[in-house]
Amino acid sequence: MNAPSQTAGAQVRSELRGRVLLVTLCRDMKRNALNDPAIVALSDIFAAPPDEARAAIISAEGDHFSAGLDLTELAERDVAAGIAHSTMWHRAFERIEFGRVPVISVLKGAVIGGGLELAAATHIRVAEDTTYYGLPEGQRGIFVGGGGSVRISRLIGTARMIDMMLTGRTYDAAEGAAIGLSQYVVPAGTGLTKALELAETVADNAPLTNFAVVHALPRIAETDRQSGLVFESLMAAIAQSDPLAKARMRSFVEKKASKVKPPR
Repeated sequence: MNAPSQTAGAQVRSELRGRVLLVTLCRDMKRNALNDPAIVALSDIFAAPPDEARAAIISAEGDHFSAGLDLTELAERDVAAGIAHSTMWHRAFERIEFGRVPVISVLKGAVIGGGLELAAATHIRVAEDTTYYGLPEGQRGIFVGGGGSVRISRLIGTARMIDMMLTGRTYDAAEGAAIGLSQYVVPAGTGLTKALELAETVADNAPLTNFAVVHALPRIAETDRQSGLVFESLMAAIAQSDPLAKARMRSFVEKKASKVKPPR
């Protein structure tokens, strides 16, 4: 295991565990509320993950994933400064969503506001059963600024997001999974173990296939039908031309690879 590195005054910690990059939010005294140094740290980490990394996990110290924007550090800004600040968040979360490696988040406790925007930028979300989700911006007199209007609305639908923002409605872990906020729900304290298991599976995939899933699939889903089909054909041809993909297909044909089995 590589030695952990401290980033931005210990706002965020990162370490490489084999092929998996572990990124940890380290502001548990603030329920991991996100301030500018934490956002910059995340942006820097995912702009250039270690070459050995094949998957990444974002988790958090303490009982909460993230209570959102740290309002105690919210400065008064004019319109131009407000746009620049939101754009900084967009840049960081784009590097997570469309970076070099697939990213899994481990959710627990509060996943609120900007914390939910961060989670929505990851590709797989594992929620411990203590998790609860909220978008209290309507009650705070602000609006989402970290890409939530794009990502969260696509996960749960615009109507549900409007309800959350207007009324302050929250969802627990099971409800969140049912509407698309996470793909897995696990007992408290087991989220990281599950995420590591998933990350190892992801790391075993052909890198070009992972690239196609992370970069091409979301864009195909957002384009028109005919353009999406052409894009899909191109990506399918590129992916299957990779030597590793060819070797794995031969292994399957020769009955050396395991078959898909029913869920346990």
